[in-house]
Amino acid sequence: MNDLALLPNDPPVCLLAADGSFTPDDRFPLDLGTDDMADLLRQMIITRRLDREFVNLQRQGQLGVYPSCLGQEAAQVGSAAALGEGDWIFPQYRELGCAVVRDLPPEELGHLWRGTWLSAHDPCRYRFALLSIPIGTHALHAVGFAMGAKLAGDPIVVASYFGDGATSGGDPHEAMNFAAVYRSPALFFVQNNGWAISVPLERQTSAPTLAHKAIGYGMPGYRVDGNDVLATFAVTRKVVGAIRAGEGPAFIEAITYRMDAHTTSDDPTRYREADELERWQARDPIDRLRRHLTDHLSAWDDEQSFAAEAAATEAAARLREALYDAPVGDPEELFEHVFATPTDHLDAQRAQFLADLEDRGS
Repeated sequence: MNDLALLPNDPPVCLLAADGSFTPDDRFPLDLGTDDMADLLRQMIITRRLDREFVNLQRQGQLGVYPSCLGQEAAQVGSAAALGEGDWIFPQYRELGCAVVRDLPPEELGHLWRGTWLSAHDPCRYRFALLSIPIGTHALHAVGFAMGAKLAGDPIVVASYFGDGATSGGDPHEAMNFAAVYRSPALFFVQNNGWAISVPLERQTSAPTLAHKAIGYGMPGYRVDGNDVLATFAVTRKVVGAIRAGEGPAFIEAITYRMDAHTTSDDPTRYREADELERWQARDPIDRLRRHLTDHLSAWDDEQSFAAEAAATEAAARLREALYDAPVGDPEELFEHVFATPTDHLDAQRAQFLADLEDRGS
């Protein structure tokens, strides 16, 4: 691939306008029927309802913290739906929509935010790695997994998700370099939601776009409207196909917006203007697809809407039932799976930890 072919498209690929009208792009064909589109809408509706329930649980003291994905449903659902069933997802900490696509029970992720378990789900069952709180470190894990899959002849793609802020750290760049040098089947999916906590994108990079960073590693970069679930699906599906065909890793920058706080411990009103939020509310990803299905395809009606909302409410109820006052496990279990044979240093740490608990009356 020549250098010019590596340069990202600009402006971002967009198939759905804010009013729901559709404009095809021959570069990224959309092989979805109306039923498929309706499924994407249902998954986004469920994701948003679960996201609100997580926030409610945190506000009620049931969770220590929670990072909302409000407004980013299309970027997550569209990209995850474009992956193959055998492909792996390595999430950061905000990818609830990807978990919904994989039918991963959200309460199993929720134990992390409650502190009852690191994450209760089986990663191999859902092809969904554990949530990663350190910024960007999981990109290296994803590339290592992809390198192993290539050596084993396993024709999968491994997608790692992170935000714009992670591109200011070293780990994702090391991961991208490894992936490109070894031509591993890795997809780097960056949700550019405009803010790294309180730092806007323009203070994070001098590159024209985040996708331009890909050319420095010899991989193609793509830009997509991350609030357009159909464009996100189409771009990701084509890129994943190229990776699976042996063309090496790729980078997708999904332009979206963090409608809520960085986490429930954050106050975005201290650094973000209200009119900015209002502009992005007019580009809501769920409303956009609903308008397309309702106004342009006549493929979404009140009955479907009620059914989707009912499914979302039921999922939220299961989440609440599983997490509310969920018992905390034995804290000593923290030391059980570090080494097959505990070291003297680990035994000393365990003893100190148990002594501290006793001093506190735990």
